[in-house]
Amino acid sequence: MSMHEQPTSFAFTPEYLAKANIIIARYPQGRQQSAVMPLLDLAQRQEGWVSTAAIETIAAMLDMAPIRVQEVATFYTMYNHQPMGKHHVQVCTNICCQLTGSDGIVDSLKFALGVEFGDTSKDGLFTLSEVECLGACANAPMMQIDDDYYEDLTPESARAIIDAFRQGQTPKPGPQNGRINSAPEGGPTTLTTLSFSSEKA
Repeated sequence: MSMHEQPTSFAFTPEYLAKANIIIARYPQGRQQSAVMPLLDLAQRQEGWVSTAAIETIAAMLDMAPIRVQEVATFYTMYNHQPMGKHHVQVCTNICCQLTGSDGIVDSLKFALGVEFGDTSKDGLFTLSEVECLGACANAPMMQIDDDYYEDLTPESARAIIDAFRQGQTPKPGPQNGRINSAPEGGPTTLTTLSFSSEKA
């Protein structure tokens, strides 16, 4: 099957079907359609993207018209509508990341992967996407790979992360410059102790 050819059928594997049934059972009778988003996520985790066949299967499972599932799948940017690489590299280029150097991150990744936005590397390992704000503005610039955030990037650290994935490793997510979570660079300046006193001055 070519990169953009649609499969003619889709079925959840036994493992994913069990997860889907647990999700559907969370909703009261008559409200199972509320499970549409998590089932789309399961389909994407199983296949790497959401095909028309997967949408039709989910619609049948939830007693929905396929167009209603399609509406949800196309509204949210987290659902992929074409085959993806093994790892989805999403680079934020919104204002905070752009002001702190995302252009350099983008150039570094495009060179390292040999692709433009929307393309998959020749080895099939990486698909590169440009995204709007991912909500890690205090740790800009950043990118998301699969489910993990990699923050406080430089062009060099972004390439090192890609190289680690190529070698089958999973680099430690979070800040890449030694920052602790979202604390100021150099360390926390407030709430530096774990104990609180209830005594009044």
